[in-house]
Amino acid sequence: MERKEFKILIDAPQQKVWDVLWGTTSYPAWTSAFMEGSRVESVNAPEGQVWRKGNKVRFLGPDDEGMVSTIAENKPNEFMSIKHLGVVKKGVEDFDSPGSREWAGSTENYTLRPLGGKTELTIDMGITKEYLDYFEKTWPKALEKVKELAEG
Repeated sequence: MERKEFKILIDAPQQKVWDVLWGTTSYPAWTSAFMEGSRVESVNAPEGQVWRKGNKVRFLGPDDEGMVSTIAENKPNEFMSIKHLGVVKKGVEDFDSPGSREWAGSTENYTLRPLGGKTELTIDMGITKEYLDYFEKTWPKALEKVKELAEG
Protein backbone atom coordinates (compact mmCIF):
# COMPACT_ATOMS: atom_id res chain seq x y z
CA MET A 1 0.00 0.00 0.00
CA GLU A 2 1.29 3.40 -0.97
CA ARG A 3 0.17 6.76 0.48
CA LYS A 4 -0.74 9.38 -2.07
CA GLU A 5 -1.78 13.01 -1.69
CA PHE A 6 -4.04 15.07 -3.94
CA LYS A 7 -4.61 18.84 -3.51
CA ILE A 8 -6.68 21.62 -4.98
CA LEU A 9 -7.21 25.29 -4.11
CA ILE A 10 -10.89 26.29 -4.14
CA ASP A 11 -12.19 29.86 -4.17
CA ALA A 12 -14.84 29.21 -1.52
CA PRO A 13 -14.98 29.16 2.28
CA GLN A 14 -14.27 25.94 4.16
CA GLN A 15 -17.91 25.41 5.11
CA LYS A 16 -19.02 25.57 1.47
CA VAL A 17 -16.35 23.04 0.42
CA TRP A 18 -17.30 20.80 3.36
CA ASP A 19 -20.98 20.98 2.41
CA VAL A 20 -20.14 19.98 -1.17
CA LEU A 21 -17.99 17.07 -0.05
CA TRP A 22 -20.58 15.53 2.26
CA GLY A 23 -23.92 16.89 1.00
CA THR A 24 -26.72 14.48 0.13
CA THR A 25 -26.96 15.64 -3.50
CA SER A 26 -23.44 17.00 -4.04
CA TYR A 27 -21.61 13.86 -2.81
CA PRO A 28 -22.94 11.69 -5.68
CA ALA A 29 -22.25 14.56 -8.13
CA TRP A 30 -18.51 14.79 -7.45
CA THR A 31 -17.96 11.07 -6.82
CA SER A 32 -19.40 10.34 -10.26
CA ALA A 33 -15.79 10.98 -11.39
CA PHE A 34 -14.98 7.60 -9.86
CA MET A 35 -18.10 5.86 -11.13
CA GLU A 36 -21.39 7.18 -12.42
CA GLY A 37 -24.06 6.29 -9.87
CA SER A 38 -21.69 6.30 -6.88
CA ARG A 39 -23.40 6.59 -3.52
CA VAL A 40 -22.84 6.22 0.19
CA GLU A 41 -25.16 4.48 2.60
CA SER A 42 -24.97 4.26 6.33
CA VAL A 43 -25.29 0.88 7.92
CA ASN A 44 -26.10 2.13 11.42
CA ALA A 45 -27.18 5.79 11.25
CA PRO A 46 -30.45 7.60 10.62
CA GLU A 47 -30.94 9.46 7.34
CA GLY A 48 -28.86 12.65 7.21
CA GLN A 49 -26.36 11.44 9.81
CA VAL A 50 -24.18 9.29 7.58
CA TRP A 51 -20.94 11.10 8.36
CA ARG A 52 -20.92 10.86 12.17
CA LYS A 53 -17.75 9.55 13.79
CA GLY A 54 -18.06 5.83 14.46
CA ASN A 55 -20.67 5.18 11.77
CA LYS A 56 -20.22 2.21 9.49
CA VAL A 57 -20.74 3.19 5.84
CA ARG A 58 -20.72 1.52 2.46
CA PHE A 59 -19.40 3.32 -0.64
CA LEU A 60 -21.15 1.68 -3.57
CA GLY A 61 -21.57 1.88 -7.29
CA PRO A 62 -24.76 1.06 -9.19
CA ASP A 63 -23.75 -2.63 -9.16
CA ASP A 64 -23.74 -2.69 -5.30
CA GLU A 65 -19.97 -3.19 -5.24
CA GLY A 66 -17.45 -1.03 -3.40
CA MET A 67 -15.99 -0.52 0.06
CA VAL A 68 -17.22 -0.94 3.62
CA SER A 69 -15.67 1.56 6.00
CA THR A 70 -16.07 3.47 9.24
CA ILE A 71 -15.96 7.19 9.89
CA ALA A 72 -12.80 7.39 12.00
CA GLU A 73 -12.92 11.17 12.58
CA ASN A 74 -15.19 14.07 11.72
CA LYS A 75 -14.20 17.64 12.60
CA PRO A 76 -16.72 19.75 10.66
CA ASN A 77 -15.23 22.11 8.06
CA GLU A 78 -11.70 20.87 8.85
CA PHE A 79 -11.08 17.12 8.70
CA MET A 80 -12.74 13.80 7.85
CA SER A 81 -11.02 10.44 8.11
CA ILE A 82 -12.49 7.28 6.66
CA LYS A 83 -11.02 3.92 7.64
CA HIS A 84 -11.59 1.12 5.18
CA LEU A 85 -12.59 -2.24 6.64
CA GLY A 86 -13.24 -4.39 3.59
CA VAL A 87 -15.00 -4.60 0.26
CA VAL A 88 -18.57 -5.12 -0.88
CA LYS A 89 -19.22 -7.64 -3.69
CA LYS A 90 -22.75 -7.92 -5.09
CA GLY A 91 -24.08 -6.25 -1.95
CA VAL A 92 -22.28 -8.60 0.47
CA GLU A 93 -19.57 -7.32 2.83
CA ASP A 94 -16.26 -9.19 2.56
CA PHE A 95 -13.59 -8.82 5.21
CA ASP A 96 -11.61 -12.01 4.56
CA SER A 97 -10.63 -12.32 0.90
CA PRO A 98 -7.07 -11.33 -0.07
CA GLY A 99 -8.32 -8.24 -1.95
CA SER A 100 -10.35 -7.16 1.05
CA ARG A 101 -7.49 -7.65 3.50
CA GLU A 102 -5.25 -5.49 1.29
CA TRP A 103 -7.54 -2.48 1.91
CA ALA A 104 -8.36 -3.23 5.56
CA GLY A 105 -7.07 -0.52 7.89
CA SER A 106 -6.15 1.97 5.17
CA THR A 107 -7.41 5.51 5.60
CA GLU A 108 -8.74 8.21 3.33
CA ASN A 109 -8.30 11.66 4.88
CA TYR A 110 -9.84 14.98 3.82
CA THR A 111 -8.22 18.13 5.20
CA LEU A 112 -9.62 21.62 4.58
CA ARG A 113 -7.33 24.56 5.35
CA PRO A 114 -7.93 28.30 4.86
CA LEU A 115 -5.40 29.82 2.50
CA GLY A 116 -5.59 33.48 1.46
CA GLY A 117 -9.38 33.67 1.53
CA LYS A 118 -9.69 30.33 -0.27
CA THR A 119 -9.75 26.71 0.88
CA GLU A 120 -7.01 24.21 0.24
CA LEU A 121 -8.48 20.71 0.06
CA THR A 122 -6.03 17.86 0.56
CA ILE A 123 -6.89 14.19 0.22
CA ASP A 124 -4.35 11.67 1.41
CA MET A 125 -5.01 7.98 1.24
CA GLY A 126 -3.47 4.56 1.17
CA ILE A 127 -3.81 2.94 -2.25
CA THR A 128 -3.03 -0.62 -3.28
CA LYS A 129 -0.70 -1.01 -6.28
CA GLU A 130 -3.54 -2.46 -8.33
CA TYR A 131 -5.53 0.83 -8.07
CA LEU A 132 -2.68 3.35 -8.00
CA ASP A 133 -2.92 4.36 -11.67
CA TYR A 134 -6.72 4.59 -11.50
CA PHE A 135 -6.72 6.94 -8.49
CA GLU A 136 -3.86 9.07 -9.85
CA LYS A 137 -6.01 9.72 -12.95
CA THR A 138 -9.39 9.96 -11.23
CA TRP A 139 -8.76 12.04 -8.07
CA PRO A 140 -7.81 15.18 -10.06
CA LYS A 141 -11.11 14.88 -11.99
CA ALA A 142 -13.08 14.42 -8.76
CA LEU A 143 -11.35 17.43 -7.16
CA GLU A 144 -12.20 19.58 -10.19
CA LYS A 145 -15.87 18.61 -9.71
CA VAL A 146 -15.69 19.58 -6.02
CA LYS A 147 -14.15 22.92 -7.05
CA GLU A 148 -16.81 23.52 -9.71
CA LEU A 149 -19.64 22.76 -7.26
CA ALA A 150 -18.16 24.84 -4.43
CA GLU A 151 -17.38 27.85 -6.61
CA GLY A 152 -20.61 27.67 -8.64
